[in-house]
Order: sequence, then C-alpha cells, then structure tokens
Amino acid sequence: MTATDPALTALAQGWCALSLLHGRIEAHIERALQAGHELSVREYSLLDVLSRQHDGEGGHLQMKQVADAVVLSQSATTRLVTRLEDRGLLTRYLCPTDRRGIYTDVTDAGRTLLDTARPTNEAALREALDEAARNPELAPLVKAIETLGVPA
Repeated sequence: MTATDPALTALAQGWCALSLLHGRIEAHIERALQAGHELSVREYSLLDVLSRQHDGEGGHLQMKQVADAVVLSQSATTRLVTRLEDRGLLTRYLCPTDRRGIYTDVTDAGRTLLDTARPTNEAALREALDEAARNPELAPLVKAIETLGVPA
C-alpha cells in the first residue's frame, strides 16, 4: 500500500470521522456534566465504573482494570481517584485478603451524585448523537453506535 492508496485514504478518513465524532460527543457531555453537577466526563466515567463493582468473588476491580475501563493510565487514574476521594465521593481501603491491594468504593454521596448526573449524561449523549446524525459524514457512525448492544 502506498500513501495514496484509496483503501488507505478511506481508512484514514473513517478514523478521522470517528475521532471527530468522539471529540464532539465528549465535549458536549463534558459541558453538561460540568454545568449541572461539577463533574468531568472522566470523573463521571470513573464513578460509573466503580459503582458497578460488587463484593463477591472478583467483584472489586484492580486499579489497572479501572484505568483500562476509563481509558487512562494507571497514574492518571490514581490522581483522579484521589481527587474524587478528596471530594468525599470515593473511599479507599485495604483488600482484606491481600494487604498489598487497595480497593476503591463509591460513597453514598458519590452514588447520589452519580444518580443525579446519569440522566444529564444520557440526555447530553442523545443530543450530541442527534446533532452528529445531521452530518452526512458522521451519520453512518451514529447509526452504528445506536445499533450496538441492540439485540438482533
């Protein structure tokens, strides 16, 4: 393949469109969450991921798993956890079976904030997707997103 290969060019254009769509959606959600709840998209995502943990076997996530879920490095995830802990939205404690492990749980205040922010997140996502669907270059990506997770 050469740099002018039509398949490569189409692939690059598709990637650019996906990147553009992601950026627009994230920016729209960020503004809504900041205005309504003083939360960033990353903070919301972290609270959401951690709220889905459970106490059963394998229920608590290791920091690497959390970092992967919110698409951040482990160090950035640790800094984010610290910020949310300082706000009283998360708490950390030692793993009862492995004193080297540290668990992170969402506090009651964190769950309350997440519960009030979830409709804002969903509405902002819907608005951003509706806006993007009006763009012919982004419409196929929106359709793909809307069909993900929908039973066949």
